[in-house]
Amino acid sequence: MARRTAVLLVSLAVATSCHRAETPPERPSPVPLIRHGFPPDADRARRQLDGLTVARAGDGEAYQRVAFGETWTDETDAPGGRNGCDTRDDVLHRDLAAAEPGGPEDCVPRSGVLHDPYTGRVLPYSPRTASRIETDHVVALGAAWRAGAWAWTPEQRLTYANDLDVLLAVDGQANHDKNSRTPDQWKPRRAYWCEYGRRWTGIKSKYALTVTPSEKAALHEMLGTCP
Repeated sequence: MARRTAVLLVSLAVATSCHRAETPPERPSPVPLIRHGFPPDADRARRQLDGLTVARAGDGEAYQRVAFGETWTDETDAPGGRNGCDTRDDVLHRDLAAAEPGGPEDCVPRSGVLHDPYTGRVLPYSPRTASRIETDHVVALGAAWRAGAWAWTPEQRLTYANDLDVLLAVDGQANHDKNSRTPDQWKPRRAYWCEYGRRWTGIKSKYALTVTPSEKAALHEMLGTCP
């Protein structure tokens, strides 16, 4: 009897172990995609701008996109990281109006509308038209490189490239027009100058990046349009 009981207990333990092994791991808890306190308000942005180091732009010839790691990844500790969806999908969920999410295992939105901050255009979104909407690094990777990111570790650059504070969903053509230009070289529509200046300054302050004299003057002008 004792032997039979022992055999039953061992069999139960093995069955329980197998059942646990087959149970899929839980997805990470959702991480807020909108962070309170960013971008800074106008007064704080002006103070941050005054505190930035003014310097000539560094050599951009050595810049390569690969220096900032995988194009989009969830494996960072930046805002939105490690939530089970890659960075572009997080940006779309945050920035699209009336975004319809996919299924529980599908991070790609099914539909939505982008009110493009750079041009004011209204762009319907679906997975088939996704190429019209691009994910822009407000302070582009090349611009960040010239402002000090050349000296960062690969891990720091990967975090920057996937930080939701740095990113916006925008009209694809506007993104190409902007490229890696700084605010003294390219500006969005005037109605967006205030927020653009706040975002740009907030990013530069967060990552201790430098500004050129003409860039700083342009940011002062843009922040001057804030109420």
